[in-house]
Amino acid sequence: MAERISHFTAGLGAFVLLASVAGCGSGEGGKPPSAAERSGDLTVWLTVDAQESWPDLVTTVNARFNKKYPKIKVKVQYQQWTSKNQKIDAALAGREVPDVVEVGNSETTNYIVNGAFATVDPAKFDYSAQWLGALNDSCRMDGKTYCVPYYVGARVGIYRTDLLKQAGVDHAPRTYPELLADLDKLKQKFGAADKNFSAFYMPGRYWYAAMAFVKDAGGEMAVKKDGRWHGALSSPASVAGLKAWKSLLDAYYVGDRSKDNGDEPAVVGQGRVGMFYGNTWEAKAATDSRSGGDPKLRGRFATFAFPGPSGKLLPPFLGGSTLAIPAKSRSQDLAGEWIGMFTDRTAQRRLIAADTLPNNTAQLREVAAGGVNGPAAQAAERGWVTPLAPGWGAVEKSNILPEMLQDIATGKQSVQDAARAADRRIDGVINEN
Repeated sequence: MAERISHFTAGLGAFVLLASVAGCGSGEGGKPPSAAERSGDLTVWLTVDAQESWPDLVTTVNARFNKKYPKIKVKVQYQQWTSKNQKIDAALAGREVPDVVEVGNSETTNYIVNGAFATVDPAKFDYSAQWLGALNDSCRMDGKTYCVPYYVGARVGIYRTDLLKQAGVDHAPRTYPELLADLDKLKQKFGAADKNFSAFYMPGRYWYAAMAFVKDAGGEMAVKKDGRWHGALSSPASVAGLKAWKSLLDAYYVGDRSKDNGDEPAVVGQGRVGMFYGNTWEAKAATDSRSGGDPKLRGRFATFAFPGPSGKLLPPFLGGSTLAIPAKSRSQDLAGEWIGMFTDRTAQRRLIAADTLPNNTAQLREVAAGGVNGPAAQAAERGWVTPLAPGWGAVEKSNILPEMLQDIATGKQSVQDAARAADRRIDGVINEN
């Protein structure tokens, strides 16, 4: 699952909210047309995740929708994550807009602030009272809801079962002290003979991992005070989390500290890594030659719920998607009904079958505990998203977090000094729309 990084452009500030139009004409005598009489198109923009991983869900939902609205043609268009935002921004700045758009949960705030999305009524959607907090929060502002959680992914611990067994360990770590003890055994068993072996893979610019330690320690990336956002990485709690992350890196990682985790499956696939922290799909990718992995390692990876230094599970970043209705859509009611079908409990079960986490806590219990996604389901309720600040996209675009972490990992700056410098940079952009 690709990470969601906002590329919001400036043109949305001029949006004028339009009233919801029922769509496609009136019936006889000015009466609203019946469902069977409604006609026209409903345009839905989804990312390629749906096309590649659950195309049958799209087909089934469209069939259900057309059973009620036989004259409405649902036009599903698939977008790439790398170009999706530019296309959405361009469309929303014009007159003709899609009726449903998929956006990453870390991208919603800018759109909501600029009036791009229509409000929705959570009561009309399955399990809305149990929507995962990190997804629900990204859809809300000033007591109103502007999007519907779709699906989510959470990071877990991933380990080589064969290497752990050779090191004398017969189960995945369940506590942080157990984790450190297992890593010590892996380091002793394999690191002595191979100076390129990392008991734990943790490149220096891997900010999703580092911020999980910040969250575990009770810290934050940024906080809102007196109506404005401020960087919070230099707070005592955040510094404690960064130090815990740095300690793990210093003890068990021997690779390049100036890189990120973008090629993690390929590096792990080289066979010189005992454990790593990643998305569940990366366990399979590490054995797939198409992503640089080694097919000879198939069957040798397993996942576990990663324990944090706090004694609780390490809170993972929840990378997920939401579905929103553009304020300029002329068929907002139909768009809401389609989203309701596409995110209902039956649809969520199809996502679970595709090794994807559901949008609500109730159905997390339906995720098989012994499956690859079981540990992710355990950790998801502790999940977090990036600060819901108007300028957070600018923070990510400026690479403030990776550059801070690289300075810490390489010893260029102390944790405290690097965090202070990052906070100053965050303060400069985080309140920009």
